[in-house]
Amino acid sequence: MSTDRSETRDLFAARLRQELRRPGVHQAHSVSETHRGYREAACLLARFDPVQLRLPGEIRTTGGAVLELLDDCSTVGRKDRCVWALKAEARDAALRGLAGPEAARLALESNIEQFPDEPGPEQVCLAYLSGWPLEITDRASADDLADLLQAVLWLSQVPGMSGLPDVGEIQRTLERARLFQPLERLVQGAFEGRTSELDELRGYVGSPRTGVARLAPVPPLVIHGPGGIGKSTLLAKFLLDTSPGRTPGFPFAYIDFERPTLSIHEPVTLIAEAARQLGIQYPLFRAELDALADECQQTARSQREGEERVTQLHRLATTRAVLGRSSSQEFQLMATERETDLVRRVADVLVRAVAVADREDPPFVLVIDSFEAAQYRGSPMLGRMWAICVALQNVYPRLRVVVSGRAPVDHPARAMTPLDIELHDLDPQAAVSLLMSCGVEDPEVAQALADRVGGHPLSLRLAARAAALAGGETGRMDDLIRSLPARRRDFFRRVDQMLVQGILYDRILSHIANEDVRRLARPGLVLRVITPEIIKDVLAEPCGLRVESPDHARVLFDELSRLDLVESAGPDAVRHRADVRAIMLRLPGSDRTDVMRAVERRAVEYYAARDGLEARAEEIYHRLRLNENPRSVQARWLPGVGRFLVGAQQEMTPRAAALLTANLGGGAPDRVMEGADQEDWERIAAREVEDLLAQGFTQAAYARLGERRPWTPCSSLHALLAETLSRLGRPEDARKAVSNAIGPAERAGCAERQLELLLLSARLAEEADDLVGADTDLRLAEDIAVGIGHDLEAMGALLARARMVAGAEIPDPQVDRELAMRLRVLPDAVLAGQPALVRAVASQIYAEDPGALDHALDVVGLPEEDETLDILGGAMSRASSERPGMLGDLMEMLDEAVGPQRQQAGGSPSGITDILRLARDRGTLDGLARQLLTVLDESGEIAAGVAAAMRAGAGGGP
Repeated sequence: MSTDRSETRDLFAARLRQELRRPGVHQAHSVSETHRGYREAACLLARFDPVQLRLPGEIRTTGGAVLELLDDCSTVGRKDRCVWALKAEARDAALRGLAGPEAARLALESNIEQFPDEPGPEQVCLAYLSGWPLEITDRASADDLADLLQAVLWLSQVPGMSGLPDVGEIQRTLERARLFQPLERLVQGAFEGRTSELDELRGYVGSPRTGVARLAPVPPLVIHGPGGIGKSTLLAKFLLDTSPGRTPGFPFAYIDFERPTLSIHEPVTLIAEAARQLGIQYPLFRAELDALADECQQTARSQREGEERVTQLHRLATTRAVLGRSSSQEFQLMATERETDLVRRVADVLVRAVAVADREDPPFVLVIDSFEAAQYRGSPMLGRMWAICVALQNVYPRLRVVVSGRAPVDHPARAMTPLDIELHDLDPQAAVSLLMSCGVEDPEVAQALADRVGGHPLSLRLAARAAALAGGETGRMDDLIRSLPARRRDFFRRVDQMLVQGILYDRILSHIANEDVRRLARPGLVLRVITPEIIKDVLAEPCGLRVESPDHARVLFDELSRLDLVESAGPDAVRHRADVRAIMLRLPGSDRTDVMRAVERRAVEYYAARDGLEARAEEIYHRLRLNENPRSVQARWLPGVGRFLVGAQQEMTPRAAALLTANLGGGAPDRVMEGADQEDWERIAAREVEDLLAQGFTQAAYARLGERRPWTPCSSLHALLAETLSRLGRPEDARKAVSNAIGPAERAGCAERQLELLLLSARLAEEADDLVGADTDLRLAEDIAVGIGHDLEAMGALLARARMVAGAEIPDPQVDRELAMRLRVLPDAVLAGQPALVRAVASQIYAEDPGALDHALDVVGLPEEDETLDILGGAMSRASSERPGMLGDLMEMLDEAVGPQRQQAGGSPSGITDILRLARDRGTLDGLARQLLTVLDESGEIAAGVAAAMRAGAGGGP
C-alpha cells in the first residue's frame, strides 16, 4: 500500500533528526551563536524554507538552518513544497533574545523573499519595525486583523519595542469582524434589487409598540423561495445595512445551521451561539454570556446521552413497547424545559445589557438561516424551536425572528401564523444592473441578456460568465443571445429557468480550451466528487477518452480543478459547484443522458469494489440515481452510512428520495411521499407519528395514521395506531387494533413485530386489569424471543413481566430471580450493546440480587445526563439527613471522586449535585456509585438512589 505524501515527509523528517542530531549535545544546553542567529532570522516568519533562510548580512544562502533548526521546527506541508515553522517555545526564546527592534528589522529584511504572496503577519511586523504603524479600523477584514494580532503578540516580546496597539482592542475588533464575516462573504459580490423586500424587513424589525404595559407577540417572518434565489444574501444585506462600521443598530444573532458547530437537531446550540454573539456585542456582559454558552454546550452533551438512550430503547421490540415511547415523550419534555430555561436566562442578561447601554427598547433580531432540515410535519426540533422563541419573547418582548427556508409546514406546536416574504426573480432593471456588476460592460448586451434570461440570480451570473468568455465580440455575443429561448408568458416556470441555466452552463463549458477536459466536465456533474483515480477508472471511458496512466489522469484533474465552476472537495478532490450541479442534475432532456448514466454505472462498480462507509454511501447514491429498486438498494445499507448522504434527496426521484428519508429519519415533502414505495412511505410516516406522540400531539398523529391504508403486515404503524388510540382514551379500540395485527404479522413471518404487538397487548390488558391476559401475552412474547434466538428481547419481555408482578397485590419474587439469572448468564459484551435495558433490569432486581447494580455499573455505567445527578444527589442528602454520622464518609468519597478539580472550579461547589457534576466530567461518577453501594445504610436510600439513577429518563418511573 502506498504511503501518503505528508506521512512520508513526517517519516523523513523524523529520520533526518536522528541522523543529523549531534552526539553529546543535550537539548537543555545553551544554544550556539549560529543557532541563535537562525532562530532570530526565523522568529518573525510564520513559515519559511530552511534552505533559503539567511542570517543578517549574508549575501547568499548556505542552508545552515537545516541543521541548526532541525529540533526547533515542525513541518508545514504544502502541495508544491514543504516548509518549516518555529515551535512556540523556540520562537518565544528568540523574540525575547533579540537585541532590540533594529535587530528584528534586519533579521526580517534579510528574509523578505520568504514573505508569502498574500498579506500576512510578516508584512505587519516590517511596517511597525520600519516606523509605519497601522491604523486599526472597523472595516479591516478578519484576516487582516488576525495578522495584526499575531504580529503585535510577536513584537511585544522584542526588548525595547514600543508604539504597539493594545492587544485587547485588537482582539475585540477581531471578534466583531468575525461576527460579521459570514455576512460580508454572502454580499461580497454584486447585490442588486430587492428594495421592497428590504423595506419589508425594516418594517418588520422596526414595527412600533402595540401596547403600553406590554407588547403583543409578533409572529416570526419566514423568507422562502427556490434554491439560488438569494435568501441568505438578502438577510446578510439587511443586517449589514443596519450595522454601519460593524456597530449593530440593534442586538442580533445570525444562526446558520450549515455551520458545523451548530445542529438543527440540537436547538440548545442555537442558544449557545446567540449568547456568544451577544457577548461580542455587549463586552461588559461577555463573561456572563460566555458562561451561559458553556452551560448550553454541557446541556447539549447531556441531551445527546439522553437521546442515545431513547434510540437504544427503540432498537429492541421489548424496550420500545415497554419503555421507549414514554421515554421519548419524557426526553422531549425535559429538553424543552431545559432549553426554555436557558434562553430565558440569556434574555435576562440581554435586558440588563441593553439597559446599561442606554438603548431605548431596541428589537432583538434572531435570524435563522438554512432551516430546511427541521421544517417537516411533526418535527420535534421545530416544536422545541417554537418553545424557545415563545420563552425568549416572554422575557424580551421586542424579539423579532426571521427564518430562511421553505415555507413552513403546519406544525401542531405553532403558536401563531408566521408572516412571510416569498422571493421571486429580480425585476428587469435589477437584472440588468446585476449583469453589469458581474462584468457585462455594454448596457444593450446586458438588456438583451436580461430579456432572454429573466431575473433568477444564478441564471444572471451564469449569463455574465458566458458573456465574459465570449470576449465582447459582437458576433459571438449575438450567437450567445440567440442560443437562449425567447421569454414566454409562462417563462417563470421552473423548468424554463433550468433550461436557460443548462444552455448557459453548456456555453461556459464550450470555452474550455482542452478538448479532453471539456468532454469530462458535463458528464462529471453526476459525480459528487472527482479525483484523478475517478477520472481514470470512472469518467474516461464513457466520455470516449483513453487515460491509461495515473500521470495522465493527474494532468486532466489539474486542468479540471482550475475551472471556476468547480470547488475543492478535499485534498486531491473537486466537485462541481453545488448550486450549478443541483440545477443541472434536474434538467430534463439532456443529449448526454446516456453518457451520464454510463458514468453512474461505472461509479457503482468502482465504489462497490471498495471498503468503507464513504465508498458504500457513494455506491448507494448512484444506485438510487439509476432508479434501482429501493428494496435491493436497501440491502446495501450499512449503519453509519447515512451521514454521507444527508441532503442527497434533492438530487433523486421521489421514489429514491423516500428510501433515503426513511433511512435518515425526519419527514418528507408531499411530492416525495406520493412517489414513495409503500414500505418506505410507512417507515417515514411511522417516524412522523413517533415524533408527534413524543411531543404529545396525539390527534395529529391519529390523522396521519388515517392515510394510505391498508398497511403491510410487518409495518410498525399497527403498533403506533394502538398506542395512539390508547392515548386518545379509546382502550377497547386500541386492544382491537393490536389483536387484528398480531395474526397477519405472524403469518408474514415478522417475529419481531409480533413480539412488539404482544408486549403492547399485555400493557393494554394490564391497564384494563386483565392480568391473566397480560401474563399470557408476556409469556408468549418471551417464548417467541427465545425461539428466534434474541436473548436481549427475551430479557426485555421478562422485565415487563417483573414490572407487572411487582405491582400485584401478592408479588412473586420468582420472576425477579429469573430476571437476575438472565442478567448473570448473558456475556458482558452482549449487555454492553443495550445499556438502557441493562440499567432497567438492574434497577428492577437489585433488592433480590444486591450485586446487580454493581454489575451494571461495571458493564454500562450510569446515564450521564443531569437527571442522574439530581436523583443520586437527592438520595445522598436524604440518607445523610436520616443518619448524620455518615455525612463525613460521603464527603470523603465525593472529595476523592472529584480531586483537585473541586478547588480549580472556583472553591467549594454549592451542593452535592454540583460536586457530582464535577465527578461526571472527570469520569469518576461510576466509581463513586460503586463506593456508595458499600456504605452501611439501613434506610436503603443510597441503594434505592443508585437504582433510580440507573433508570433515569427510561420512562420507568421513580
